[in-house]
Amino acid sequence: MQFLIDAVNWLTQPPILFSLALIVFFIALRSRWVWTQRFMMIWMGILTFFFAAGSFHPHFRSIITKGDNIPIIIMIYMVSFFVWLGLKQAHENDERKARGEPVWEAALEGKEFTWPDLVYIEFLSTLVLGLGLLIWSLFFHAPLEEPANPTNSPNPSKAPWYFLGLQEMLVYYDPWMAGVVLPSLIIVGLMAIPYIDTNPKGNGYYTFRERKTEITLFLFGFLILWCLLIFIGTFLRGPNWNFFGLFETWDIHKVEPLTNVDLSEYFWIHFLGKPLPEQWYVREAPGLILLVLYLFALPPLLAKTLLRRFYEKMGFARYNIFVILLLIMLSMPLKMYLRWLFNLKYFIHLQEFDFNI
Repeated sequence: MQFLIDAVNWLTQPPILFSLALIVFFIALRSRWVWTQRFMMIWMGILTFFFAAGSFHPHFRSIITKGDNIPIIIMIYMVSFFVWLGLKQAHENDERKARGEPVWEAALEGKEFTWPDLVYIEFLSTLVLGLGLLIWSLFFHAPLEEPANPTNSPNPSKAPWYFLGLQEMLVYYDPWMAGVVLPSLIIVGLMAIPYIDTNPKGNGYYTFRERKTEITLFLFGFLILWCLLIFIGTFLRGPNWNFFGLFETWDIHKVEPLTNVDLSEYFWIHFLGKPLPEQWYVREAPGLILLVLYLFALPPLLAKTLLRRFYEKMGFARYNIFVILLLIMLSMPLKMYLRWLFNLKYFIHLQEFDFNI
């Protein structure tokens, strides 16, 4: 039993967990024709068995039964179900179109009226949800604590579960970037989707084959860069915001010597063996050059290679907006891996202007 616990703790180390999640994510999309058939019941059974068996471990039980964390358990089940349902219907429609048959949405005839059909369903849903919340509140107390006391802060001090992904982003970026710029770009990016993606296919029916890139990018952002970060912030972040294995007891005295190093220090001190230059534009030149290459040189290079068909389909303006948003999204896992593997803190560290990336 201890061997299994140690294996789970090892697998839930952030670099390993994140890498496994990426591998499973892309394999699942490639093999959706297999697991969208009957795999859902198996997956739900595996999840239930895992939580039930893990509840015998006192630390894991204390986490999953905490009032703040129960929504995360519900989220795991619901996200699993609805992703499966959407891809299952998309696979069925793709198979129908391959056989020359209409999609199943086209077989739905007539119209549904808002009153009484839709309102009736919404009313029943409200009653069921309200009853569920009432039963929940009878068995689990609200996670209210004592009034704020500056001399006795909780450790770890965590945001509400729906902000844990944002709090995890704050580890890798400055507050102005993680709390303002990136969330704003997420909102702007979602608003820009109808103008960037003008592909008429998939309008009104489920499909994957006709919208592979769009669905893959959306699921990557939602599942990997949001839901997984919520999971990490809930189950793996312990006292002093240290990482702990899933079944590792949270020891408040655990000390991890992390020496976060900026790119300029790696370049001037470790690589060239010289002291940091006094002029900020010389000191941060490696980071500034990489940033310019990443945001301005990489898009035209991709337009002639990997993303050539997107450039030809979208045109200059829409393509560049799309690629810039894509590169900013991909910078998040890139920054995470560099922090985990090399303790890299900032690409650009301008303490003179309080500007860090």
